[in-house]
Amino acid sequence: MSALFEDMMTGLDEVDAFLAGEKTGYKVTLPEDVDVKSIRKRLNMTQARFSDTFGFSLDAVKHWEGGRRTPESSARAFLTVIAKNPTAVISALHPVQTMVARKSSGPFTNEVKKTRRPMKAGTARRTGA
Repeated sequence: MSALFEDMMTGLDEVDAFLAGEKTGYKVTLPEDVDVKSIRKRLNMTQARFSDTFGFSLDAVKHWEGGRRTPESSARAFLTVIAKNPTAVISALHPVQTMVARKSSGPFTNEVKKTRRPMKAGTARRTGA
């Protein structure tokens, strides 16, 4: 049997044991390498904005992308979630900005739509003619 097949069978055996109540919990397998730069580029963010949005230090992002450091397991887990569902992470970390973004143009903006002020009685609006 191939190694992939054996891994799949081991996983299925663990699921069966868990469902039967024989084993509690499970072990998460994290990727060894996470391509931080490709995640950031896919989100159209600068390094500074990526670090601010997700709570990483700017230096950490620069070091990860430059290959000088590897994200620790907790950061790899978080980066994996960001890669799969960035909108969920942003809405969890920035609920107010997410509400504003939904009212405006897109999921990664915090612009507020401009509204006209009410006119005073007896005044006319000027037009830019």
